Amino acid sequence: MEELCNQRRIGEAKAAQIKAAIELGRRFILESPDERPAINSPSAAAALVMYEMSALEQKHLRVILLDTRNRVLEIVEIYKGSVNSSQIHVGEIFKAAIRRNAPALIIVHNHPSGDPTPSPDDSAVTRNCSGRELLDVDVMDHMEIGQGRWVSLKERGLVFGWKILLRSDRHS
Repeated sequence: MEELCNQRRIGEAKAAQIKAAIELGRRFILESPDERPAINSPSAAAALVMYEMSALEQKHLRVILLDTRNRVLEIVEIYKGSVNSSQIHVGEIFKAAIRRNAPALIIVHNHPSGDPTPSPDDSAVTRNCSGRELLDVDVMDHMEIGQGRWVSLKERGLVFGWKILLRSDRHS
């Protein structure tokens, strides 16, 4: 909002209208099941969230929930952190997928510095997810968003269609 208001001839009311229009467009895309975008590559996932997330001034972690055809069901914000950190509990990443009965998800978060290079903490989140046994949810990718750039941990070989399962014999 502040950045928009700093533009010539854009006051608070006009900035709010622009932000609302972007949000309405995002919701409209996700409401129509036959017209929901399909994510078939890391670049398609990045294109879906990069415009908004690259402008955020704090770390935000979101999950893109996908159906069985990799169409977007919903984008859910899991955490909002500080400029350089956010505390992430792996269980929270999967809660929205379980509630929505989504068979797959993509983890995505921004780097307010603009540099999408994964940090050691980002890699740790990725490793922690792969070691968990949760409800039948595929983690398709973990993506970092910077200023006009993005990094796919899948493309870097750190994520590759994990299948995370809850075994029926877990408590026996």
